[in-house]
Amino acid sequence: MHNNEMMEKEEIYSKVLRAGRRTYFFDVRATKAGDYYLTITESKKFTNDDGSFHYKKHKIYLYKEDFREFNSILQEMTDYVIAEKGDEVISDRHQKDFKKEYDTPAPIEATTTTEAESEGTSAESRFTDVDFDDI
Repeated sequence: MHNNEMMEKEEIYSKVLRAGRRTYFFDVRATKAGDYYLTITESKKFTNDDGSFHYKKHKIYLYKEDFREFNSILQEMTDYVIAEKGDEVISDRHQKDFKKEYDTPAPIEATTTTEAESEGTSAESRFTDVDFDDI
């Protein structure tokens, strides 16, 4: 039997969760013995410098004998996060009103050297320090 046909026969039930540049796949599959297990795959899209893209995938195989404890721990951990930090995303980049400084271009002031000197400012003092770790 062809490998793709084998994969299609193994997939019993699937759901997809799209979350920004991440996609989560939940797939029920069958073992050779005919029992079921779950695979959870995180697929994350990355764009290369040349505009092409690739995906990185991480997969978890979860078997029936672990479902109850896995669900219990997952529920406990998600409840803890919500209780401690709430359900609103607080990351800077996810703030509703977050604007990157380079999103809106600053107005360019046309000054000549003599105007700047008469105002008592040097060229160096008109520049802002940039921390590239913030970008």
